[in-house]
Amino acid sequence: MPRRLAAPGPEGAELRAILEAAGHAPDHGRLLPWRFILVPQDARAALGQAFVQALLQRDPQADAEERQRARDKAARAPVLLLAVVDEGAADAPIPPAERWLSAGCAVHGMLLMATARGYGSALTSGRALQAPALRALFALGPYERAACFVSIGTVQSRKPPRQRPAPAQYVTTLMAPGGGVHSWPAHDQADEYH
Repeated sequence: MPRRLAAPGPEGAELRAILEAAGHAPDHGRLLPWRFILVPQDARAALGQAFVQALLQRDPQADAEERQRARDKAARAPVLLLAVVDEGAADAPIPPAERWLSAGCAVHGMLLMATARGYGSALTSGRALQAPALRALFALGPYERAACFVSIGTVQSRKPPRQRPAPAQYVTTLMAPGGGVHSWPAHDQADEYH
């Protein structure tokens, strides 16, 4: 969570290495269908106001405390980036799903590099990402969608680690023609994977 991240955050060569890690993402058609917008500290107030405007669009009756909570989201984590995906026109040769997959790989590369450098990271999303105020602030194009915010900084407190799913929960094996799809590892392959 971004509120668990504080200064110092990566800067200079460290930040550059984290950003360069995104460039290793697969990119069908070499479209570069994603980009990242760095939000420096002197732009956080404007982002906070966009969050408030997005909240008021959803809930015109939001009280002062709710508006402040929305505003505070912009101040978390020393490094904050908005990930943006260019979905392309409806007739684009590379479909949106592949563009989003490439963007996800780019984000993951950055998260891995941040971790390797000793920093914590978090992704945040929400309805505010598609709000007109936020789209206007970041000057998003007609085919661009805000995917998520990437926060990077020094971890102040850690959540208990979550239990990760085992491969058998998300991997199956396509068997020879007519054999269907079976759980992984298949019984005759179990020894190979243990």
